[in-house]
Amino acid sequence: MQVDCTLNRRFALLGTLRAFLVGAAEVFGTHTLKTRLPQESLRTFETAARYQIYHASAVLAVACVSSRWPGSAVQTAGWLFATERVVISGRLYLLVLTRDLWLGAVTPLGGIALLSGWLTLAWAVVRGR
Repeated sequence: MQVDCTLNRRFALLGTLRAFLVGAAEVFGTHTLKTRLPQESLRTFETAARYQIYHASAVLAVACVSSRWPGSAVQTAGWLFATERVVISGRLYLLVLTRDLWLGAVTPLGGIALLSGWLTLAWAVVRGR
């Protein structure tokens, strides 16, 4: 079986960089925002970081699955996970930092991308040989 190592590396890099950004966000939140934001906003920021690290793991899972069952479905799942993280965590970070409530309108798009990513990844595994 020929495995596309570029795909594995791309999603492994994306997952590890996303995890790095979570660490940077947590350091920023702990040391900079803690004294400047109300507790509710800090909880929202922490929720964004927690969601982001969970789904950094999903992108890393795509890298693993792609080595066993490479194909377009796995790649699609990876990009869906990447998209949903920007939409969901990005929206929460921006909400905390800008207090712009209109950003809530994009939340369903992130949820759809998340659920579609998991179903697409499951399809790739079921379809894999």
